[in-house]
Amino acid sequence: MMDEDWDVLTSFFPEAWQELAVSTGALKGLRQDKSAANLLRTLLIHVACGYSLRETAVRAKGASLANLSDVALLKRLRKSRDWLYALCVALFKERGLVMGERSGFQVRLIDATIVKEPGKTGSLWRIHYSLRVPSLVCDFFKVTATEGEGTGESLTQFPVEAGDYVIADRGYSQARGIHHIVSHNAYACIRLNPQSLVMLDSEGKPFDLINSLRGITASGEVRFWPVSVQTPDQSLIPVRLCAIRKTEEAIRIAHKKLRRRAIRKGNKLKPDTLFLAEYVMVVSTFPSEAFSPSEVLEWYRVRWQIELVFKRFKQIAHLGHLPKYDSESAKAWLYGKLFTALVTEKIIDHAISVSPWGYVLERKSTSESMA
Repeated sequence: MMDEDWDVLTSFFPEAWQELAVSTGALKGLRQDKSAANLLRTLLIHVACGYSLRETAVRAKGASLANLSDVALLKRLRKSRDWLYALCVALFKERGLVMGERSGFQVRLIDATIVKEPGKTGSLWRIHYSLRVPSLVCDFFKVTATEGEGTGESLTQFPVEAGDYVIADRGYSQARGIHHIVSHNAYACIRLNPQSLVMLDSEGKPFDLINSLRGITASGEVRFWPVSVQTPDQSLIPVRLCAIRKTEEAIRIAHKKLRRRAIRKGNKLKPDTLFLAEYVMVVSTFPSEAFSPSEVLEWYRVRWQIELVFKRFKQIAHLGHLPKYDSESAKAWLYGKLFTALVTEKIIDHAISVSPWGYVLERKSTSESMA
């Protein structure tokens, strides 16, 4: 993205991106150049291009963008946290991800990703993060190692408050994590991983998932079953298993991915694996009187929409230096990564569908008519 001409690149930014720098205090305290453009270019050298703070400072000075030491640049990154956050919110809104609020209803999207420090011997770190919807505020952030006890993806990594509605993917399909949510009077909606979660029927027997799903034969058909999840201490948590059958095209794509993965790893696909890939299954403790099975799946689909953005975010987050000095600079760095991912998505979308040259002329101020 940073190889683009700067004027073209800014045409993909939110319209008020420079005004947001002023209103959020990102430029406050700058003694010399108070240019929002120069500051953002400097920050993107660090965040998007992946250079260390020291190398970023050298490059910014050489390009006459900023005259800052690496320490001063870190402080400026912290001060730009709210600006980077506001830029992300504006781009999210452009994508239509703005939902009405319910009274006392706060959704949290939970995920984790791996970041590698620069260099051949760079350490691996796992970033655990929680994003609130619809405010899009990162309300929790944690960095752990990738190996050892207590470092894996788990809902127990996150503090939970009563009334939280937590949505997570299949990596968090664990009884211990669901118990963690429920024990704090919160609610969970988790994509089912049948291999990691034991479900019991009303008689206390293992739930027959395969035969139950066979009753769903039409694309878009939704069904649910009241089941229980067994925790490590043998206690039972009542949940709803909600399932929907994918379209034929979605099934074809899912099967193609599974076959590619099996060939790459040298494994043989089981028929049950291909069958389960035909459905989306969600385990939920959302109140049944307030959320129908279809609504539960729709809320999980909201997470899937934002997951499309996070996929690119995760790819970009593998590049660069993670500032682990404190949570404020780390959050600012994450917002910068997310902003880079969102702009990249927007550039690709425009290149594919908007025009042959890939951007909107109306946003360019330098063009003049032939007359």
